[in-house]
Amino acid sequence: MPRVPRPAVVTAAALSLGLLATAPATGGEPAVSEPRVVAHFDFARGESPENIALEPDGSADLTLSTARQVVNVTRQGRTRILATLPAVADPKTPVVGRAVVLGIARAENGTLYVTYATGTARTGIWRIAPDGSAPRQIAALPPTGFPNGLALDERRGVLYAADSVLGTVWRVPCHGGAPTAWATGAALEPRNAPPAARVGVNGLRFHRDAVWVSNTNAGTLLRIRVRENGFAGPIETRATRLYAIDDFGFVERNKDTALAALTGGSEIALVRPDGAHRVVLTPKDGLSNPTSVAVRGRTAYIPSAAYFTRKDPNLLLARVYQRARD
Repeated sequence: MPRVPRPAVVTAAALSLGLLATAPATGGEPAVSEPRVVAHFDFARGESPENIALEPDGSADLTLSTARQVVNVTRQGRTRILATLPAVADPKTPVVGRAVVLGIARAENGTLYVTYATGTARTGIWRIAPDGSAPRQIAALPPTGFPNGLALDERRGVLYAADSVLGTVWRVPCHGGAPTAWATGAALEPRNAPPAARVGVNGLRFHRDAVWVSNTNAGTLLRIRVRENGFAGPIETRATRLYAIDDFGFVERNKDTALAALTGGSEIALVRPDGAHRVVLTPKDGLSNPTSVAVRGRTAYIPSAAYFTRKDPNLLLARVYQRARD
């Protein structure tokens, strides 16, 4: 989520004193250790790493929001630009007022998809082909919205995008076409924040045949089952009191334990399937307003966008392991 005006930061700081729930660790649950920053970025150049998709070789593809770039970062920190989204002459993007590239998803053939919020007709989902050709818009989304988190269900051939302003999860064919408002409702809408900081549904992951989303203003983690006919099931609340949650990643493919980026407090929380959660990484570990998480094997990848701190946007790696039972 890109930087929002100062009142939102004040609100976030106040909320942090009372909203973050913690739970004691129980034997046998995952733990996180050995955090290390592998790449640093330049905030002044708009290089705020917002979202992440992993490559088969263990490198990470990141969206750099206000730079409008997608970059690849190796595990050793070497960075190269994959694509730059086209500039917009007069962006009228809600929340931030500038064109920003946000969510990212990767197909098995190497194609990347990103969400681009501009406040113009260029708002929508863009495809970045693995051959290095220029990015191409494959679906237009409402200019009044703020398309954010993105995930791909390759089996069904569809993309899901979270609209943080319109409180909607959009569904779009991965080959392009007209979007469908797949899920809506109060649980997805922004709330309880100044107008310029109203950010509802934000992070989005496709996991175990369900679309999981976060609501930043509400501090919730939600699950929406994909029915056999492709329609959305009811919206289930799976965790609450996750202060300023942004995006998240699941620790294992067959379980619902997640690592969630709590961007306002520069923390990562381990969220158990029963909704209990505890902080496992903090600013002391190198976090600077983390915005997303990806996990592969025993490694967690965590981009920090530095939207509020404005210091040291980076990519941090940490070890994920199974804690021994007491």
